[in-house]
Amino acid sequence: MISVVIPTYNEEANIAACLASLCNQTLPRERYELIVVDGGSKDRTREIAAEYADQVFIQTSKKVGGARNDGAKAAKGEIVATTDADCVIPPDWLERIEEDFARHPDVVQVYGLVYPKEKNLKHSISLALANVFSRLGSWTHTMYYTLGCNTAFRREAFIEVGMYRCIDAGDDLEIARRTSEVGKVFLDTSLRVAFDMRRYEQFGTLKSLWEWIYIVVRGGNSEKYSYSKREYK
Repeated sequence: MISVVIPTYNEEANIAACLASLCNQTLPRERYELIVVDGGSKDRTREIAAEYADQVFIQTSKKVGGARNDGAKAAKGEIVATTDADCVIPPDWLERIEEDFARHPDVVQVYGLVYPKEKNLKHSISLALANVFSRLGSWTHTMYYTLGCNTAFRREAFIEVGMYRCIDAGDDLEIARRTSEVGKVFLDTSLRVAFDMRRYEQFGTLKSLWEWIYIVVRGGNSEKYSYSKREYK
């Protein structure tokens, strides 16, 4: 079984589309479960999620990484996949993840690429650059630019390395460094999800990237910038 963990916070506008896409997978529904871990939403996120997901509960650990950890602890599957509540997932996503782990028994983490939900040239260029970093890390076996919206782990290895650090940003890069010490981290370039660009539209691409870099180079925590639980218009 594959357990899909989706952290949420005030996502009533997006969660139905995300979960509907996850319910419409080529993999039979009885072979995967959907776990929504909510950060204390003040809207109808949990109510909407309950119509689709197998489990919906409020997180007890801190930050997005903590929500993913809480979901993994509640998971029944041998594989734990993670995505974001504002993403839309292609129908063959879980089948590809299952096939990647079956073909590569030495792989402990699989990750993929992203493309923008909002179609315009600026967003396409921004995510094309992000995908270049993902490819470079895979080719050089140095910094694995994985994204929490499109990654999956062997649950045993995920637990063994200590799961996600509960930090503001860069937790997906940091865990890939640790998983690469116990097995292979594999980039599947055909594994793609539609990524929501609302952060960049509302707060600006350069400003958002600067905040992310600022937090990451300081070890993932910052009192100056808040990268999680943003309020969107």
